[in-house]
Amino acid sequence: MKILFIANRFPYPPYRGDKLKIYNLASVLSQKHEIHLITFAEQASDYEHVPEVSHIFSHINIIDLPKWKSILNVAIGMFGSRPLQVNYFRSRRFRKELKHLLSVNTYDAIHVQHLRMAQYAIDYKDQYRILDLPDAFSLYWQRRKGVKRNIFAKLLDDIESARVLKYESYILDEFNLNLVCSSEDLTFLKQAHSTGHIELLPNGVDTSKFKPMDHDYSHSSTLLFTGNMDYAPNVDAVLYFAEEVFPLIKMKFPEVKFIIAGQRPIDKVKALDNGRDITVTGFIPDLSEMYNNASVVVAPLRFGAGTQNKVLEAMAMGIPVVCSNIGFEGLGIEDGEGAFMRMDKDGFAEQVCALLADRALRETTGKKGTEVITRKFSWETIAHTLETYFSKGRINS
Repeated sequence: MKILFIANRFPYPPYRGDKLKIYNLASVLSQKHEIHLITFAEQASDYEHVPEVSHIFSHINIIDLPKWKSILNVAIGMFGSRPLQVNYFRSRRFRKELKHLLSVNTYDAIHVQHLRMAQYAIDYKDQYRILDLPDAFSLYWQRRKGVKRNIFAKLLDDIESARVLKYESYILDEFNLNLVCSSEDLTFLKQAHSTGHIELLPNGVDTSKFKPMDHDYSHSSTLLFTGNMDYAPNVDAVLYFAEEVFPLIKMKFPEVKFIIAGQRPIDKVKALDNGRDITVTGFIPDLSEMYNNASVVVAPLRFGAGTQNKVLEAMAMGIPVVCSNIGFEGLGIEDGEGAFMRMDKDGFAEQVCALLADRALRETTGKKGTEVITRKFSWETIAHTLETYFSKGRINS
């Protein structure tokens, strides 16, 4: 098949969720199919990485979208009705380049990444188009509204939440197929919108990179959080954990340390580094070593949607996880099958302490997680599922 990927960001280096998914799906699919890419360059360095993906994509079309232009788009969009996230990625040149690309190529399917990029493929009804959301964006904004914020931020959240919900309802009915990454998101969207064909496409894990590495379950001194540290749900999670959960754990395990590993930490996150028991590392090229040195991975997210790469990667490596419902629900696993779900600070701290106190529990939980990931969440498995969705469209066309 000849497949076009429409992505909101250039998928290399694959250090964040949206880049990871496109890079890994395309890597697997390119072994059997011809894959084209049209995407944005948000910075000059994106062009430097083109050689890194030239073996995956037969054709690459990159359109500049500097941050100043996106900010201007959002400012103008404040007076409209579309979600600000959609306005952020507005580009006349992108629209023009896509039109040309479709005029000179015949594609069996078009894969559109994220609600933000739906605006570009919505009018090509003669094409078989799959919208990979990948999560329920309206659910994300609904949960974000529930977190205490200043009045101005809350007002923006209310505006964006209403716009996203309305836009989703319109968009879902315009694509041949819509995909989300967790059963929780799938259920939410089907309840929130009466239209649209929605199916499941989980997030995956690079099991050649994130795999058991003779992990030593004897140590019980390190808690780890990973993620992009300028992403609002991650920032909120580490602040909440450091201020409200970690002190409870320290009462029983005074020697335990909390490591926050992820690129672009904002000032609030950097301020948590106290030189004693909390460390903020900044960018780590290879997180597998960080996971392998952790006793327990924590993911106390209070808002967001979909599945969390940090949870999947830790489970793949056999590291026990304690997380909130965001990151757990939708995985289709039982409590303790690689991860434990705890919602309140006391329960969260108690479960972390239970793991720190019991080597056998850490090892049993970790090994169950590895088995789940190998069976359900390898990129090869996920890409095969997407390939099946593409093939159905080809048969029906």
